[in-house]
Amino acid sequence: MTTANGAPTKLTQGYRTKGGVGESTLRPDGILKVTGEFAYSSDMWHEDMLWGQILRSTVAHAEIVSIDVSEALALAGVYAVLTYDDLPAETKHYGLEIQDTPVLAHGKVRHHGEPVAIVAADHPETARRAAAKIKVEYKELPVITDEATATAPDAVLVHETRDDLPQGPPAGSGPGAAPVIGHVPHPNIVHRQPIVRGNADEAAKKADFIVEGDYYFGMQDQAFLGPESGLAVPEEDGGVHLYVATQWLHSDLRQIAPVLGLPEDKVRMTLAGVGGAFGGREDLSMQIHACLLALRTGKPVKIVYNRFESFFGHVHRHPARLHYEHGATKDGKLTHMKCRIVLDGGAYASASPAVVGNASSLSAGPYVIDDVDIEAIALYTNNPPCGAMRGFGAVQACFAYEAQMDKLADKVGMDRVEFRRLNAMEQGTIMPTGQPVDSPAPVAELLRRVKAMPLPPERQWESSEGADVRQLPGGLSNTTHGEGVVRGVGYAVGIKNVGFSEGFDDYSTAKVRMEVVGGEAVATVHTAMAEVGQGGVTVHAQIARTELGVTQVTIHPADTQVGSAGSTSASRQTYVTGGAVKNSCELVRERVLEIGRRKFGSYHPAWATAELLLEGGKVVTDGGEVLADLADVLEDEAVEIEAEWRHRPTEAFDLRTGQGNGHVQYSFAAHRAVVEVDTELGLVKVVELACAQDVGKALNPLSVIGQIQGGTTQGLGIAIMEEIIVDPKTAKVRNPSFTDYLLPTILDTPTIPVDVLELADEHAPYGLRGIGEAPTLSSTPAVLAAIRNATGLELPRTPVRPEHLTGRA
Repeated sequence: MTTANGAPTKLTQGYRTKGGVGESTLRPDGILKVTGEFAYSSDMWHEDMLWGQILRSTVAHAEIVSIDVSEALALAGVYAVLTYDDLPAETKHYGLEIQDTPVLAHGKVRHHGEPVAIVAADHPETARRAAAKIKVEYKELPVITDEATATAPDAVLVHETRDDLPQGPPAGSGPGAAPVIGHVPHPNIVHRQPIVRGNADEAAKKADFIVEGDYYFGMQDQAFLGPESGLAVPEEDGGVHLYVATQWLHSDLRQIAPVLGLPEDKVRMTLAGVGGAFGGREDLSMQIHACLLALRTGKPVKIVYNRFESFFGHVHRHPARLHYEHGATKDGKLTHMKCRIVLDGGAYASASPAVVGNASSLSAGPYVIDDVDIEAIALYTNNPPCGAMRGFGAVQACFAYEAQMDKLADKVGMDRVEFRRLNAMEQGTIMPTGQPVDSPAPVAELLRRVKAMPLPPERQWESSEGADVRQLPGGLSNTTHGEGVVRGVGYAVGIKNVGFSEGFDDYSTAKVRMEVVGGEAVATVHTAMAEVGQGGVTVHAQIARTELGVTQVTIHPADTQVGSAGSTSASRQTYVTGGAVKNSCELVRERVLEIGRRKFGSYHPAWATAELLLEGGKVVTDGGEVLADLADVLEDEAVEIEAEWRHRPTEAFDLRTGQGNGHVQYSFAAHRAVVEVDTELGLVKVVELACAQDVGKALNPLSVIGQIQGGTTQGLGIAIMEEIIVDPKTAKVRNPSFTDYLLPTILDTPTIPVDVLELADEHAPYGLRGIGEAPTLSSTPAVLAAIRNATGLELPRTPVRPEHLTGRA
């Protein structure tokens, strides 16, 4: 805005753009979700729509002798029944990293609940009845359920024709260097990653105290409330449009198109409403099946899993067996660490190779340990497939190394928190992979802060009117009035990487458009980011307001008509897609300023000499002088830019030594758990689960708190409640329902006070740090440490069940 003679006016506070970075703006989908008006993928409808149903295997490992679909096809209302033999393209397998998963089982089934046939009918009940009429004859085979059966000399191979075994890079250098042969020593091992730094055996000789431990981490389900669902609509050009709840549209597209025999431009994908994900939607579920049925019938096909199907329809968190050895001097300094981590990947690879990389590279925790000897492997078994889940390999390792820290602190005779602080890493510490930590690593400070938080009052259940059983273990079941109840306090801290690692080309794309609508400059942001509940759509609008100085920002629905945004996982979306939005906004802003210079540059020298900003719908100098209204600059002209943005490159870990700059950023969180344990019945009430976390920069402080509390609650679940039970003899899932798979409810969730630390990472947009996963790591071992403190028991497994506390396990 200028005066008649071209002199600039001053920007007043009222003109400042509101709702930008650093503010707790409300989520645009928040009210719709809490009132039940939000449209999830399972709510979609199309005229003349058919319903899809999947027939799954009833056994875990068997040859398929025959499949008879005649009775199903004869049922009135059935439009199609498809098996492996009906697949239209040469490509019949898919997978995130290794294409080992058949679209429909062929020749054999490898896990309980594997898809065998698919049905399309005019009513969901008709589709279910038709699927039940398909007759499958199986010849059962021995099941592989653990490392012993998987790697025995006479072990049955889960994938008997496996051809993906890689050879490692040359050992040494020069044209005659020999490749590393057999870094995966058995075909039933998906991936193996050793990490060797220093000499752990020699360093162990300097230890005054050595502790060892064997630990087991149970199989956890993502347990998102919105089941897998989608709607496939055939297009006139022979293609298909899939509306689906997923975490990564372009990864889905890359896997779907070859199986359909279509080019990618004929498979259009739009994100439907997602009811949670936590890693469980990173792999395909019903996507290909719905598209196959739609293309075969020429009609829209909708598939919605029920809860039973959902337990079989997605991967889970890897169960793990971990062996650790740590040493320390008598003054408390860590000398060395050895560990071996065995992850059960189940029947198909999914993300197991990357999970192995995370588990191994983060297995030492946030501590300074110069001498390490680490090995992590993932197995192929006939158990349910496992893959991505919040924390991604670092969760299992944190549970074990934090138990070790408590044991070693007790051996040395030090306070458990002070022992951790003494050995805590900081900026400049070298990781076991040889990578320096080049941003703030306030591990000691987070521990200090969480320990300094006031403890909740003891015996809160007592009142003048008697015991309030709601505050006691067992709650309203009225199992105790305080008899046998003991308090325990425990601490833990963890380290998690942010973003995709090990040389993956981790980028995102953002298209930003700026134009004048109704006399006001507005912006549209278009990405393929999957909004799964993390709040990305909120943050993207905040970034656009901050960079473009506009109030009105429209978030375009996510689809594949714009470049990839990568997966909504690895705590990466605010960093990477947020970085892409920021970058595209900056490019748009520069283009707008070029237009302004062309139109108004002669009015004032600040157009050529000052640092110019867009603020409050105006072009202003960094001193707050208004040069022009954005509506006057743009008039009828629109500026639109689509651009990719990448973080710093990473590199693969050496297959022999594990050395390499494999991660782009690290995040840290510490927890203190306070529990009450009924030692007679083995019941646990978590009274408080306090957290201190460094977030770099809180782009939306309210959402940051929500993410930390959500991750903390998920860690609480695997500590004392959640586990998929697999029969070790048959490899069948015993508890595929929310009746038998227990989740924390509001009555189980304690007070979660949060202390947010903001130490900027200079390499990241706005200095931010990915936050979604770190609280899931340390909350679990903190709860276990508190229970150990209350009971004196070792408790080397998750989840802790009553029988583990009463001696009846």
